Amino acid sequence: MAGNSFGNIFKLTSFGESHGVAIGGIIDGCPAGLEIDQSFIQAELNRRKPGQSNISSPRKEDDAVEFVSGIFEGKTLGTPIAFMIKNADQKSGDYSKLKDVYRPSHADFVYEKKYGIRDHRGGGRSSARETIARVVAGAIAKLFLMQYGVQINAFVKQIGTVKLIGEHTEFDIKMAEANIVRCPDNNIAQQMIAHIEKLRDEGDTCGGIIQCVIENTPVGLGEPVFDKLHAELGKAMLSINAVKGFEIGNGFDSVIYKGSQLNDEFLPFDSAQGDKKVTTRTNHSGGIQGGISNGMPIYFNVAFKPVASIKKPQSTINSSGEKTEIQIEGRHDPCVVPRAVPIVESMAAMVIMDYFLLQKVNS
Repeated sequence: MAGNSFGNIFKLTSFGESHGVAIGGIIDGCPAGLEIDQSFIQAELNRRKPGQSNISSPRKEDDAVEFVSGIFEGKTLGTPIAFMIKNADQKSGDYSKLKDVYRPSHADFVYEKKYGIRDHRGGGRSSARETIARVVAGAIAKLFLMQYGVQINAFVKQIGTVKLIGEHTEFDIKMAEANIVRCPDNNIAQQMIAHIEKLRDEGDTCGGIIQCVIENTPVGLGEPVFDKLHAELGKAMLSINAVKGFEIGNGFDSVIYKGSQLNDEFLPFDSAQGDKKVTTRTNHSGGIQGGISNGMPIYFNVAFKPVASIKKPQSTINSSGEKTEIQIEGRHDPCVVPRAVPIVESMAAMVIMDYFLLQKVNS
């Protein structure tokens, strides 16, 4: 199986299956001397882990990370960083009925046809549990970027039909952590929670949109042709389980504007303050122009489809092509979006760190 690694210089290779012994990874290319705050890394994992609220999967996992190599006396050595998170609360028996059945909108069918074999327990390698490795790597990338003042924060903008109206600049994004759905407006958050709970009780699921904002990115990250910064961010986000859409800046809404309305005009320096930082009057571009960061905040939306594992009866086929009925058991999120917030942040951090290191190499 190819495609288990992400990144150019700062590179993560992940391994493990949902119901295997452990999920883990190897990080290559992390500079030596970076102080590793393990409590910060564990806090990031806790934001992603199941069982954290009544609108998430009830699977109970500590998701405690164990570093095997690459760190000595609290600092990176510059050598590969190997880590693992052991699986503890597997209930593989919940999936015994699915061994020869293809679940609708899952990877079961394509995995079996492509590889001739699949791990039917929780989806195996296709499970979102693989994203634990991304959060560990993303947390290390965040620690690196913090040295340069780069901040990455994401929040839930929409759940089903319940939307947060307004620009990210109108909210205190960090307030998203004050509620279980991770929306910075508590009134809208309660509506989102009620929507998820209703569908959960009906045995159904829903999707939503996460917006991510990256502040204090230096000017010049990204290459202007095939390796555009927003193209890499798009690849990173679309590699996350259940993601079906990515848009940066005004995205698809850009088509309704005239060029005169959408162009981001440059503002003159504030000479009196000695400030020579280039800014723009608006930020419709989302902080990236010509594939290269321009120093303005980078912001983008990531759309997640409803979780495919629903408890309602469904019609499908088995491995012999025969029609059959299934009702999926096991422990699943009625909406994965709140738990995906740290995953989106992690993938963004990995991209920005990787391009930061690439810029150093090329300068």
